Amino acid sequence: MEQQFINEATEHILPFWTNLKDLEYGGYYGEVNFNLVVNKESFKGGIAAARILWTFSAMYNEIGNCEYLENANWAYNFFTEHVLDKEYGGVLWMLNHDGEIQDGRKHVYAQSFGIYALVEYYKTCKDPVVLKRAMDLFNLIEDEGFDEEHNCYGEEYNRDWSPKTNQMLSEVGLTAEITTNTLLHILEAYTNLYEVSDNEKVRDRLLSLVNIFIDKIWDRNNNHMRVFFDKEFNSTTNIISYAHDIEATWLMEKALIVLDLEHELKYTNFITSIGEQIYKEALRDDGSILTESNNGICKDNIIWWAQAESIVGFMNLYQRVGDKKYLDAVHLIWKYTNDHVIDGRIGGEWFSDLDENGNPIKLDIVQPWKAPYHNVRMCIELHKRLKV
Repeated sequence: MEQQFINEATEHILPFWTNLKDLEYGGYYGEVNFNLVVNKESFKGGIAAARILWTFSAMYNEIGNCEYLENANWAYNFFTEHVLDKEYGGVLWMLNHDGEIQDGRKHVYAQSFGIYALVEYYKTCKDPVVLKRAMDLFNLIEDEGFDEEHNCYGEEYNRDWSPKTNQMLSEVGLTAEITTNTLLHILEAYTNLYEVSDNEKVRDRLLSLVNIFIDKIWDRNNNHMRVFFDKEFNSTTNIISYAHDIEATWLMEKALIVLDLEHELKYTNFITSIGEQIYKEALRDDGSILTESNNGICKDNIIWWAQAESIVGFMNLYQRVGDKKYLDAVHLIWKYTNDHVIDGRIGGEWFSDLDENGNPIKLDIVQPWKAPYHNVRMCIELHKRLKV
């Protein structure tokens, strides 16, 4: 079965992205509309650039194809020359198509993806300069983005790291001072960084994040994660993000493994309790995954990345507890994804959103928030886990 997943990455997703290489200005084109028309003058997002760098690096590390290393090198050159801010440090939010700064704000979420990507690229080349750049971003987050008084991380800053109201990861009509989404991806980045650096400060901060998830974010009353908070970690909304919940279960597993805590019930109950809740609440009979609910009302749209993350999440649960229903869920979600989410058109990739009937909504196939990260990562994770 693992071959299905790696084939989806090598034969479908990555050829699509390889064809988006911008040979004039570097990096990869930032927009492809629903009709598969490339906009060569669209913005290039800092997060997307990091995710592309991670993707090609991770694929090279998994199967060793030199084409992926060439693309990783290309992505790394653009990332270091344009996305990393040479004046103030950190990952820039948005660039023009030619690599000039369009929006210089700094978001901790974007910094975390910079670390995640640079570490994965470091695994391909073992160049200490690359690891230093990842450590520089770690230190920048800790120096500028960490609030020691409240033991939490900030969200958004101006280009010079002066404070700025969080707009990019807040909900419409709600300004969030702390978001689970940002914390989840710092956890992800620090896990990757500690794995290669064995740095004690990174370990301490990663362990602190794990405990924040266990003590502050996990709502044991309903076995979901709280989503938005004020500075005191008081929840400010009734949103449940099923997609982030299932993603968090397997990212927490990875963090616990590198911390050598994967057998500690205090932590592993987070994985099994939240995972089982998503199985009961969000997995539908046809293999689609509910993405989110607000005050008990579920969104009907099916979103590509939620499908990908739930496949990894349920595979991880199956491997942890051995209950075949989770493996059956993997097969069911993958079938739905194949039938509905994967774009079978010549030159296509994955549709972004589907309506409640499984029909694609005419949204961009590529934009600053949609890059080959969730779906390729799913392919890599299933390939790793099934080939053992």
